[in-house]
Amino acid sequence: MTFISQIQKRSEELFSEINSIRQHIHQHPELSFEEHNTSAFIQGVLKKYNIPFKNGIVKTGIVALIEGKNPSKKTILLRADMDALPIEEKNNVVYASKNKGIMHACGHDVHSACVLGASIILNELKNEFEGSVKIIFQPGEEVLPGGASLMIKEGVLDSPKVSTALAQHVFPSMETGKVGFKTGMYMASTDELYITVKGKGGHAAMPNDYVNPLLIASKILLELHKAFMEMPPAYSTLEADNKPKPPTVLAFGKIIGNGATNVIPDEVKIEGTFRTMDENWRAKAHLKMKAIAEDVAKQMNGVCEFRIEKGYPFLVNDEALTKNCTAWAKEYLGENNVEELPLRMTAEDFSFISQKVPSCFYRLGTGNKTKNITSGVHTSTFDIDENALRTGTGLMAYLAVKQLS
Repeated sequence: MTFISQIQKRSEELFSEINSIRQHIHQHPELSFEEHNTSAFIQGVLKKYNIPFKNGIVKTGIVALIEGKNPSKKTILLRADMDALPIEEKNNVVYASKNKGIMHACGHDVHSACVLGASIILNELKNEFEGSVKIIFQPGEEVLPGGASLMIKEGVLDSPKVSTALAQHVFPSMETGKVGFKTGMYMASTDELYITVKGKGGHAAMPNDYVNPLLIASKILLELHKAFMEMPPAYSTLEADNKPKPPTVLAFGKIIGNGATNVIPDEVKIEGTFRTMDENWRAKAHLKMKAIAEDVAKQMNGVCEFRIEKGYPFLVNDEALTKNCTAWAKEYLGENNVEELPLRMTAEDFSFISQKVPSCFYRLGTGNKTKNITSGVHTSTFDIDENALRTGTGLMAYLAVKQLS
């Protein structure tokens, strides 16, 4: 029996259990770095199938290790995340969240269930491949500094040293049964922007007595948008090497100026995000943003404090590994069920791993238009076609086996 038929058979046999695992995790979501019960549940599944593991990494994180023949020959990594989001679920399903205001709206329940399923299969096949499979269940993907970065600091890529890494992510706009890959740069870096604009408050009827920070803030937003999103010649290239500017997004989603119809406030607070796909440009852009904002405020007799919380780096898929995984996915699922993906300006903390070892981060189709399963991630009605668990479990196991065969 070939690996494909073996893995497909076991994926089908395990489907009911993997579906039950996913539903349990979905019903009991926990926020970032608070995944204590989720971690304990996953540890219980690993114990049931005699898969050795260590717990307590970054408090709730887990590292399991499956050793095949000649275990030191090569070690590959499979990664799943465990945290949920502060969203109130609106789905009318039996497995809806029991934790008020918390929901697995980004599919991390799916990721954990599929990687558990793949781990069970790989543990059963360990006498048929050479090398080892390291599996991590990480906390805190959704918030800075990202659980992946903290687990790396605690040595999860070492002892044994990881050669390659794989992860998958739900993709509701893709039909269940399909997957998608993108070689090279795939997802953006992400930075959080916090701006405080200070003027001088006063009575709205007396304009000579105040410096309106709302006007200064408005001008700052317009100038930043013009510089980064309208891309005039002065900002369309990297000055040092004259290369075209990488894909870039600068957007602001929050502005607070606690005045009134006749009250000018002393200050205005603005929050936004900056995303791109080049670390050199990212560093230069940080300086440009600050310079533009501070200059505008100074010209208008105000002051600007510009704070940048540096987030995840850009995610890069290793070309050779991703091409191989794409070909293996076509073997496992069929040519018509594997798609090429475009760049995305969303972010993902698996990027920390992709910056350290050759990696492949791919998308798992979870949508089903005929069943009206179409809601996007981070929404209160996000859900999946559970048949995607068959694909996610089996393909992850197959991609791991192919690397170690």
